Amino acid sequence: MKLFSRFTPLQIAIHLYAWSALAWIIFQWVTGTFSINPIQELEQRTGRHAITLLALSLTCTPINTIFKWTEPLKRRRTLGLYAFLYATVHVIIFADLDYGLAWSLIAETVLQKPYIIAGALTFLLLIPLALTSFDVWKKRLGKNWKRLHKLVYLIAPLAVLHFAWSKKGDLFSLSGDIIRPLIYGLVIGIFLLLRIPAIRKALASFSPRRLILLPRKSQQPKADAP
Repeated sequence: MKLFSRFTPLQIAIHLYAWSALAWIIFQWVTGTFSINPIQELEQRTGRHAITLLALSLTCTPINTIFKWTEPLKRRRTLGLYAFLYATVHVIIFADLDYGLAWSLIAETVLQKPYIIAGALTFLLLIPLALTSFDVWKKRLGKNWKRLHKLVYLIAPLAVLHFAWSKKGDLFSLSGDIIRPLIYGLVIGIFLLLRIPAIRKALASFSPRRLILLPRKSQQPKADAP
């Protein structure tokens, strides 16, 4: 099939998963099985999917480091842009459907609720990363491109903090509805640690593929007994 000759299985899987959240929302909406609180449900689903896609984008470097599989590095941008897409939809739902573009009320709400401040900062920091994710900006910015995209080390924790604060629970005292935010926090924290240069270097030296390819020491034949 032409589809499989043009796209790799990983590309197809990424695109299918990225659009699955929106497809499921549309299906439930058409069949009348959507939530009784649709605006809140839309906000929560698009926000969760954005964080999930952001977390998946962070896995690309560790996978390449450990398994020497280069394709995930090529798909990192796609995952990041999908994360930005869902974050944008999440913000539009909040500003338009929830608050009717009443900017004074939105500003008042943002200043009153810490989790919205964290979410707003996350989205604002994602914008320059999304805009400069293309190769033309990578060439123009040179070394500054890498410096700019290190903002992901701040963006990912802020996204988790926004998610945790938005739930009815306290992540710091481990009480209430904190299981899902805690899982996201642990997973993203691990992926960020694995991207640190010293840890990446250590992982590269102990990667399974390298260990498999290491030549075995030749066994010397035992000498005959005198």
